[in-house]
Amino acid sequence: MSQFTFPPPPPSPEAELFRADVRAFLVSELKHRAPLDRAQSWNGLDPAFSRRLGQQGWLGLTWPKRYGGQERSSLERYVLLEELLAAGAPVGAHWIAERQSGPSLLRYGTEAQKAVILPRIAAGECFFCIGMSEPDSGSDLASVRTKAVREGDGWRVNGTKLWTTNATHCHFMILFCRTGPLDREHRHAGTSQFIVDLSLPGITIRPVRNLLGEHHFNEVVFEDVQLPEDALLGREGEGWGQVTGELAYERSGPERFLSSFWLLVELVRALQPAADTRAEIALGRLGAQLITLRRMSRSVAGLLQAGADPALEAAMVKDLGALVEQEIPEIARDLIAEGPLTPQSRTFAEVLAYTTLHAPSFSLRGGTREILRGIIARGLGLR
Repeated sequence: MSQFTFPPPPPSPEAELFRADVRAFLVSELKHRAPLDRAQSWNGLDPAFSRRLGQQGWLGLTWPKRYGGQERSSLERYVLLEELLAAGAPVGAHWIAERQSGPSLLRYGTEAQKAVILPRIAAGECFFCIGMSEPDSGSDLASVRTKAVREGDGWRVNGTKLWTTNATHCHFMILFCRTGPLDREHRHAGTSQFIVDLSLPGITIRPVRNLLGEHHFNEVVFEDVQLPEDALLGREGEGWGQVTGELAYERSGPERFLSSFWLLVELVRALQPAADTRAEIALGRLGAQLITLRRMSRSVAGLLQAGADPALEAAMVKDLGALVEQEIPEIARDLIAEGPLTPQSRTFAEVLAYTTLHAPSFSLRGGTREILRGIIARGLGLR
């Protein structure tokens, strides 16, 4: 039976000094950003802002300097992430590339792949999307049907990926697909990952609009797409181990409990000048939950810094975080009574409506609740 561990994150005075620099930068950069725009959280897309972060040296913060990084600690990077999210900064353009594609390249990529791509990510000039989910598969990655077949000096790819965030704005995808025959008894075998240039012929990207009519998600179709041999990431047949390691980065960060944070900010403002006892109890409870989740998430950051593989702990952070994120709109609606609109109450209502319509996706992205709880149950030896 596996054991869950959330050790105290190591102390980092440098991280707290760094926090002051990040806050000062964000006050200047975001002074004209409206609350409704801030509520977009990490869906906010602004390539120019990503480039400015790159100019600060704040993308790929932990990476080696030879690849454009700063060789700073995971806890300093954590401070950067939570300050960006708490301020409602538009980080969506670079988010996936910096959060998980870059670390995957560092771990599994060839020297040529790292030298060409990582400095561009660190500069805020190269964006990635994730090619994991497929139609009719939900979060069951082992059922992957997209296939890469060896052909000449490369590979020919056919298949479809779904729920691919910001694919229309990205330069590359890390594609998870099948490169060997499906073995019903060993479903995780025979899979590999590829770095795919999304400008290649045979790739069609179609928008999938959400309840607000927004276009974040996409369907990406591969029809006889020719990939060069050096598009392979890592070794053929080892895709499952790579992709599950990548999910620890995806599931454990502060974005897993701060997606509704700006609504909480507007709720506190709307309850001023004095909240009643019921509101104080509700806000205190939410505060305690967020403090606990932050402690768990920072613990995972410390484990990642130490070279551990905290996939189980990351799944728990993601599952519990989604519960709190989805609870905040319900609590906000319950606490604020309807009345005549004022400028302040109108702003709150706009942010509440926006967050409420997005909240169902919080327990889907990064793995559904059912999949995460299956991982946690196995980690506890319950199945």
